[in-house]
Order: sequence, then C-alpha cells, then structure tokens
Amino acid sequence: MSTFRILTTYSPWLILACLAAGALYAWLLYSKRTPWSKSLNSVLAFVRFVVVSFICFLLLGPLVRYISNTTVKPTIVFAVDNSSSIALFSDSVKLRQTQQQIQQLAEKLQDEGYNTSIQTLSPGERVQDISNIRFDQEATNLNQLLTGTRNEQERQNLAGVVLLSDGIVNQGTSPTYANYNFTIYPVALGDTVPKKDVILSSLRYNKVNYSGNRFPIEAELQHDGFGGTIASVALKENGKVLERRQVTLQPNRSVQLVPFRVMAGGLGKRHYEVEVLPLQGEFTTLNNTKHAYIDVVKGKIKVLVAAAAPHPDIKALRAAIESNENYETELFIPGLTTLKQQEYDVAVLHQLPGRVTGGEAALNLVRQKQIPALYIIGPQSNISAYNRLNVGVSIGGTGDVDEVTSAVNNNFSTFKLPEEAGQRMQQYPPATVPFAEFNLSPNTETVLYQQVGRVRTTRPLLTVQTTGDRRNATMLASGTWQWRISEAAAYEQPAVFDKLITNLIQLLSAPRNKKRLNVYPLREEYSSADEIYFEAETYNQALEPVYGQNITLRITGEDGTAKTFTFTNSENQAGVNIGALSGGRYTYVASARLGGNLHEDKGEFVVEELQLEALNAVADHNLLYQLGSNTGSRLYYPAQLEQLEEDLLQAQHKELIVSDEALKDLVDLRWLFFVVLALISAEWFIRKYNGSY
Repeated sequence: MSTFRILTTYSPWLILACLAAGALYAWLLYSKRTPWSKSLNSVLAFVRFVVVSFICFLLLGPLVRYISNTTVKPTIVFAVDNSSSIALFSDSVKLRQTQQQIQQLAEKLQDEGYNTSIQTLSPGERVQDISNIRFDQEATNLNQLLTGTRNEQERQNLAGVVLLSDGIVNQGTSPTYANYNFTIYPVALGDTVPKKDVILSSLRYNKVNYSGNRFPIEAELQHDGFGGTIASVALKENGKVLERRQVTLQPNRSVQLVPFRVMAGGLGKRHYEVEVLPLQGEFTTLNNTKHAYIDVVKGKIKVLVAAAAPHPDIKALRAAIESNENYETELFIPGLTTLKQQEYDVAVLHQLPGRVTGGEAALNLVRQKQIPALYIIGPQSNISAYNRLNVGVSIGGTGDVDEVTSAVNNNFSTFKLPEEAGQRMQQYPPATVPFAEFNLSPNTETVLYQQVGRVRTTRPLLTVQTTGDRRNATMLASGTWQWRISEAAAYEQPAVFDKLITNLIQLLSAPRNKKRLNVYPLREEYSSADEIYFEAETYNQALEPVYGQNITLRITGEDGTAKTFTFTNSENQAGVNIGALSGGRYTYVASARLGGNLHEDKGEFVVEELQLEALNAVADHNLLYQLGSNTGSRLYYPAQLEQLEEDLLQAQHKELIVSDEALKDLVDLRWLFFVVLALISAEWFIRKYNGSY
C-alpha cells in the first residue's frame, strides 16, 4: 500500500496567492470580447487559470512525500553448524535422518506462511536443502554464524533461529557472552559421553630459529581413561623419526608436556611432525598428530642505532625495531657507550651528522662498510653535512622549524602498511621538521608526506633512496617517540608505528630486487581453511612495471604432487587465487617470457593443518542449553522435533509492516512538465484556430 502527500517549504497560505495570480491572469486575458463562444471562452480561461496557478505553486518549492507500506512475513532461519566434528563423532544414519526431518520442518513452516532461510558456517554459501549440507568445515565459530544471521536478516522480520549444532566452539568468542535480539531454538547433535582417548592438543615452538642452534618443541598431551598407561611420542621430519619418548600418562593430570630439542640444520622452512602412537581401545587417532613448521634463518639482523646525544626518539626506535624477534640493536652514543666494531646490516643515525662532534666514528663506519642507513633529521642535525651525503633529499634554506603530522603516500608500493595506518597516523601528535625547500633525487620515493593541520602537502616526511644494490632512508622529523606512545595509549599496541619502522629496516637490509619476474604468496603461512593468493610483478629491462604478461605457476607439495596455474597480471589485479590446500610445506616455480627471454622465480610457503575439529569428541550441550535459555527458549533433541514445530507455530509470530518514506521535488516529475506543455499547446491551438493569438 502506497500513499503520498504534497509539502511546501513556505506557508500553505501562499497557495491562495498562487490561485489569485492564476485567476487574475485568466480574467485579464479572457474578460475581453472574443470571436468564439462563451462556453469555449470559459474553458480556455479555466485552462489558463490552472496553468498559471500551478506554475506559481512550483515557485514555492513543493515536495512530494511517498510512503510505501510493505508487509513482511516472519522468517525462521535454520543455522547449521556444518563442522566436521559432527560428522566425525555422530551416527551417520541418525544425522541423515535429522537433516531430512529439519528440512521437512522448514517446508511445513513455509506452508504456514513463514519465510525460511538456511545459513551455514561458510559465509555467502547458498543452500536450498538442509538434507544436502556436508559437514566438512575445519573450525566452528558459532558467534560468527549467529551474528552473520542477524546482520543478513537486519531488514527482515526475524522471528527465530533454529540452531543445529553439537555446541563445540573452537574459534571466536563463546556465543553465550553475546546478546541476541531473537529467539534461538537449539537442536543438539553429537554425543556428550566422554570417550577413552589420547589427544595431542598443541605444540609449543618458536616459528623462527637460527641455523646451528638447538630449539625446543613441546608437545601438550591430554588423555581420558588412560591413567597409568605408557604412551610413545615420536618426533619426525620427512617421515624419519628424530627422537622418541615414553610418557606415563598420569591419572590426576589433565595436561602433560613432552619436550623435544631439535638441531636447526640448513636454511629455509622445515616441517616436523609429532605423533602419539595409537593405544589399544582409543576412540579415535585423528587427534594423535600435530605439525610444526619452522623457518630456519642465518641469524638476527644487527642494527646500529647511533646518536649525537640521548633523545626519547632513540628508545622508541629501538623498541619498534626489536618488536621483530629477528632484529637486534646496538646503541652508540658518544661519551656514554662505545662503538663496537662488528658487522652491521643497517644503521639508524639520529641527528647525525650533527652540529657537535662525537658521531664521526659511526658515520665513518657506515661510509667504509657501505651500510644502508636511516637518517633522522632534527634540530641538532648538520644540514650542510647531510646534503653532502647525497642520500636522496636535499634540504635548502632551513633555519626555522614546522609542526606537521604524517600522511601515507598510497602510490608507494615497495612495502605495505596495515590497512588502519592512514587512520591512526592522522591521530599522531605533530612532529618537528625543518621549514625548508626539499628536493628529491630521481631515484628517491616518498613513503610519507607532511600534513599541516588538515592540509596535505607534497613535501616529503619519509623517503627511500635506491642506488644500485643499496638503499638509504631519511626521516625528516624529530619527536616521533610521541607517535608510538599515543598509538599505544589509544590502541594498546603501537602496531602501525612498529610495522613502519620494521618494514623500513627490512627494506634497507635486503638487497635490491633486480628480478624482472617477482611472484610471491601474500602470506608465508596459511591454514588449510584459507584461500591462497599469489601476487605477481613483471618488469622491463629498465625495471619499470609492465602488465599483460602470461605467467605459469607450478605448486609442488611434499609428496611431489604438483598443480599448475596460468594467469595474466594486470594493473588492477596482479595475482591469482589458487584456492585452499591441505596442510604441508609447498614450493613454487613461476615462469614468464619477458622480452623474448624466459624468466623464473621460486619460493616456498606453509599451509598449517587446523585439526581443530578432531580435538574434542564430546559435544557441549550445556552451551546450547544456555543459548536457548538466554533467549527465552529451550534445548531440543532430534527426537523432539515435533515439539519444536509445535512451539514455533504456537509462538504466533506476527507479520511486520515496514514503511519506506521518500521525498522528491515536485518540479522533478517529468510527466507534470508534459501535462503543462499539453495544456498550453491545446490552448494556443484553439485560440489560433479561432482566429486569435
């Protein structure tokens, strides 16, 4: 049902003035003697009265308010926890029967005038028949399922949600802590009887270790019903047993740790497997194995942090650098610490070259060893000496200072900042920069721009220079320690500041990539539930980006199984989605023909097997009971589906009337223009036809 109403922005009494204007105009035009009949004269006068009055009315800016009322039927959503734990630990015949009965319930509700919808743990999945749902999801997040249902039905008449689940939650927050504005009707699946089982619940280890060192792997062992039994736990690599331990399962200890120590030999990603050998009478062996993927690296990157004098920036920079466990810093301040003569990968020079002497030793070391450096410019910097270094930025006419904040250069793509970087950096307090002219060399890129108040300028704040295989960076701001503190105060962790600094250190320490083909996964680690994306970059001989190249990507697993993908990189979409893979270590080889020559790129990545659904074989019906109780319902079992149907129908959910209101200027209605035009044209034609103007 739709209604409309005409509103004006002026007093309605002005409509009388519009009518008076129309009447006066018609009287002045048709009160004279005319060559046509009196009745025709009255009709023409009325037409002119209507047209003039309406045009005057349009000058009042009238609006048309449309109100449409739509009746929305109540909706019952069937939210199905299609995780693999249900299929693993439920009777398959009974599960199939329950699915069919739930589908029949949905059809009966439709016959009674309800709308029904089906939601699963897979976001965006469209399911038409509950009987066809496969229980194969590798994790259970019931809060996400219920919250997603609420969001999807936001403009609908959501009467209730029938939740089909075993109550086991292994991802996200517990749904019992959330407030839902709809009734939940939980249907309990699975078995609540404890099983006699041994569970390898988790592994503890450092994901990055250094070659030649021994590192620990600790296995966390749980059991139920095997107190006093001896279990054999083996550590393997590539199927070969490295170490085996015999563990007596204590009846009064729910968790036992089994430690291993492994020698990190070789570089790259290593795949270790910890397995508990099956015991007699064990319910399932699906939870007896865990995998560890460890990156063995050469050693920590050493960063020299040198300064002319103590400054709060130094502590903030060191804390940010050391937030990455692969980096370690060495501090040098003349008169306070000594400069250790060792191999450094990167140098951070705070206000060096300086106006006072003392920092020459660090500058000479950087120059002699050709160490990539991050220069921090401040009030004590010697600008003339800095300009002579030719590290990408020339500062001219300085003397005064300015207070600025930072703005991210979205065109800088050498490394990526977190998505929230732009928003958080806008909230950083101002830092001090030289008020000067800045000239960039051709081989220098801007990472951050200066922003004065709300005005974003083109003056650089942070730059990166690339010369041959070496890079240097310049931060033209002092007082950035406030950035880290303010972000930590607002967001608990200074993630953006730390990521900016560690990315800079990583970029400076890495040799310049001269490859013309660069193919890489977006992440080095995925889970078996993730879709895996690869990005691709191609360059011409001048190392300028080129697009439209045909790239072949070959993925090989540990068992030798290979998959091949072919795609074309473009400016807006450079990569490819290869879908999900099972757990393991994978290598890849990408190839493309550039300028008539074949180029290749290689690498590796890890896919971790989640194994969450096999960890717990005991259903949590208490959680389902709380969900029902918290929303004014109760817990149902598969044998009580008739009672569930009766309760749903007796709830007498009402239809919802939704009103939509829209305002539109009357003058924007095109059909009114043609009506007015038709009336004026008809009047003109009749007057002309009868010998008048």
